[in-house]
Amino acid sequence: MKNELIKIFKKKSIYITLFVILAFVILTNCIYKFFYYTGNYEEYSDTYIQYNKEEIAKLDPNKPSDTKMYIDLKTTLDIYDMKQKYEANSWQRSVLSEQVGSQISERNTYLYGENKDSQKVAKIEEEINQTLTKLDQGDWRYFAKNDLEEAKTKLKNLEEQKAKTEDKQELQSLEIGIQNAKVDEEVAQIRMDKDISYGNDFRNKALNTYQSEAKNVINRESNTQELDYAGKQDKNESIEKREISRYIIENNVDINKSNDVRGILKNLFNEYGLFIIVMIVMIAGTIVSEEFNKGTIKLLLVKPYDRRKILLAKFITVLIMILFSIAVVVIMELIVGGIIFGWNSLSVPILQYNFDTQSLENIPIFTYLGIEILTQLPKLILLATLAFSCSTLFTNSAVAIAIPLLGYMSADMINMLVIQYKVEFMKFFVSLNWDFKEYLFGKLPTMEGLTLGFSIIICSLYFVAMLIPTFIAFKKKNIKNI
Repeated sequence: MKNELIKIFKKKSIYITLFVILAFVILTNCIYKFFYYTGNYEEYSDTYIQYNKEEIAKLDPNKPSDTKMYIDLKTTLDIYDMKQKYEANSWQRSVLSEQVGSQISERNTYLYGENKDSQKVAKIEEEINQTLTKLDQGDWRYFAKNDLEEAKTKLKNLEEQKAKTEDKQELQSLEIGIQNAKVDEEVAQIRMDKDISYGNDFRNKALNTYQSEAKNVINRESNTQELDYAGKQDKNESIEKREISRYIIENNVDINKSNDVRGILKNLFNEYGLFIIVMIVMIAGTIVSEEFNKGTIKLLLVKPYDRRKILLAKFITVLIMILFSIAVVVIMELIVGGIIFGWNSLSVPILQYNFDTQSLENIPIFTYLGIEILTQLPKLILLATLAFSCSTLFTNSAVAIAIPLLGYMSADMINMLVIQYKVEFMKFFVSLNWDFKEYLFGKLPTMEGLTLGFSIIICSLYFVAMLIPTFIAFKKKNIKNI
C-alpha cells in the first residue's frame, strides 16, 4: 500500500486535479462573497415591463373587448412605477404590492371599466395616498397593526360563522380557516413583539416561512383522506421548515445562511461532490489499468506475493484516497473560506428536526460534517469500486473513468423518473439506496418502501458483485503477451 501511495503522489495528474479543485474552491467562495444575492428578486423584469408597455399601447380602454386586459396591464405598470421610488431591497417594495396592489386594481376598474364611478375612484385614491404616505415615512408598524387587526377580525368572523353552522363539511372548512387565521394573528403579533420589519431581513424571511409552512401543515393535517407518500413527505418538510423558522425567530440566529464558510461546509457535497468523485474515479480507474498499459504489471506480479493480496492492496489504497480526497476539499474550504469570510460562522450550529423525537437538534458543524461524510461514503465507495473493477477487467483507463462518471451523472435523472412513475422493481437499483442521509433523524426516504437495512443490503450486494469478478479475473489474467 505504501508503494501504491507513492506511485499515486508521483503522478502529475494528481497535483493538476488538486490545483483545479483549489481554483474552484476559491471561485465558489468569491462568488458567495461578492456576487451572492441576498435580497428579493424583482417581481417584474425590465423585459416584462417593456412588453406590457407595448401591449397596453395597442389597447383602447373604451373598447369593451380591451377593457379587462387594459386594466390588468395598467395595474401592473402603476405598481411598477410606484416601486421605483424606493430602493431595491427596501421593505416598502416588499409590501407595496400586497398593501396597494388590490387598491390600484380596484381604482383602475372604476376608472376604465364598464361601471365607471368617479366618487369611488377619488375615495380609493385617498386611501392609496394614505398608504403611500406611511410607506414614505418608513412606518412599517402601521402595516403590521393593520395585519394584526385584519387577522383578529377574520378570526372573529369565522368563529361566529362556525357557531351558526351545522353542516359537517362546512364546519370542517371553517375550522381550517380558523386555524389559518390564528397563524396569521400569531405571525402579526410576533412581528410586533419581536420588532421584525418587513423586507429582506433574515428574521422576516423566517417569519414568512413560518407562516406559509404552518398553514401547509394545518391543511395537510385537516385532510380527511389519508395522505399519499408524497403528501407525507411534503408535510414533514413543512414541519421541519416551520420549526427551524420558529427557532430563528426566537433566537435571532440566521441558521439558513449559506454564503459563509459554515454554509458551504454544510453543503460540501452539493458544492464540491463532483470534484471529489472525479478525483476518486481517476485514481481508482487507473491504478490497475496503467500497470497493464505500461507493462509494469509483470514487475509487480513476479514479486513473492499472492495476486489477490496485490489487488487487495491496490483496492485498500483506493479507499484511503477516498478519505484523502474528502479531507483535502474540507481543508481547502476551511482555509479559503476562513480567509474570505472569517471563521466566526463555524460557531453557529446546524439545526435538524428529528421526527422520531419531534424536536430540534443542535449539531456542531464538524459533527454534522462527519455525519454527512459517513452517509456519503457508500456512494463514493461504490463508484470507486466500479472504476476499480472496470480498470482491472478492461485494462482501459478511459473506459474505467467514463463509466462511473456517466453512472453518477445519470443517477439523479434515473431516480427522478423511478419516483415519478413509481417503478417498484427499480428500488433494487443502487442509486436509490446509496445516499444514507435520507434515513437520518426519522426522515422519509425518497421512495416508499425503502429502509436503512434494505439499502445496506442492496449496496453490499452491488459491492460484492463488482469485487468478486474483479479478483477472479485478475487472478486468471494472462500477462505473457503484455
